[in-house]
Amino acid sequence: MAGFLKRLVPKRFRGEGLTIPAIRLHGAIMAGGGQFRPVLNLATVAPLLDKAFSVKDAPAVAISINSPGGSPVQSRLIYQRIRDLAEEKKKRVLIFVEDVAASGGYMIALAGDEIIADPTSIVGSIGVVSGGFGFPELLKKIGVERRVYTAGENKVVLDPFQPEKERDVEFLKSLQLEIHDTFIQMVKTRRGTLLADHPDIFSGLFWTGRRGQELGLVDALGDMRGEVRRRYGAKTRLELIQPARSLFGRRQPGAAVAAAIAAPLAASAAAGLAEALEERALWARYGL
Repeated sequence: MAGFLKRLVPKRFRGEGLTIPAIRLHGAIMAGGGQFRPVLNLATVAPLLDKAFSVKDAPAVAISINSPGGSPVQSRLIYQRIRDLAEEKKKRVLIFVEDVAASGGYMIALAGDEIIADPTSIVGSIGVVSGGFGFPELLKKIGVERRVYTAGENKVVLDPFQPEKERDVEFLKSLQLEIHDTFIQMVKTRRGTLLADHPDIFSGLFWTGRRGQELGLVDALGDMRGEVRRRYGAKTRLELIQPARSLFGRRQPGAAVAAAIAAPLAASAAAGLAEALEERALWARYGL
């Protein structure tokens, strides 16, 4: 009976600590991914965000980021979803950087009302990069002739099986500059006068959390548990919001997993290897 009556009293009057929902956004940011190679994108993150921001009595949502970046589109979509929910639910967003929040990872971090990093974290890398491979000579060596038929002279721009063309590279650079400008404007909007007057902030360089604080890229140094308790009291509890699980305890696969299972095995293996290499290259840039 006493327990029932206690539940009728609002939490703020019970003498109990607050519960702060916490989310871990860890991984490369890509449109694909699957059950055995999870990545960050709006489809995988949105359910976690919705659940975290639905905790009524929580004054804030804590988000841990550990990402070397990836897709600028998915990064911005995640950023926007966080901001939309924060404004809709009237909650403060606290971003905590673990190993790295660089490039697209830092773009997501901008959604925080405050960014708290470990002194040895890596932050920044405000730039845009594209990469690929060229195989025009390989086809000749193995005796394969490539045949491509198009309607439109630019349908094979940057084709890896054709020699690189200067005009194709110039076109790609123009796209990169547009995306870079969008990224820069996001940083200026969210960080405002906190940013130091430093010529390399938007150059693509990255720094430790300690140096990032000096440059205005992060607000403070610390960790999630310590910072949350300092702000909201020693009794504050973190509640980790996790993906839904199946009856067998495994994370529920998304549409991408079902598509991968249905795809031809050889093609899936080749695509998976390429994506894995791309993901590994993202982490390797920051020594991770």
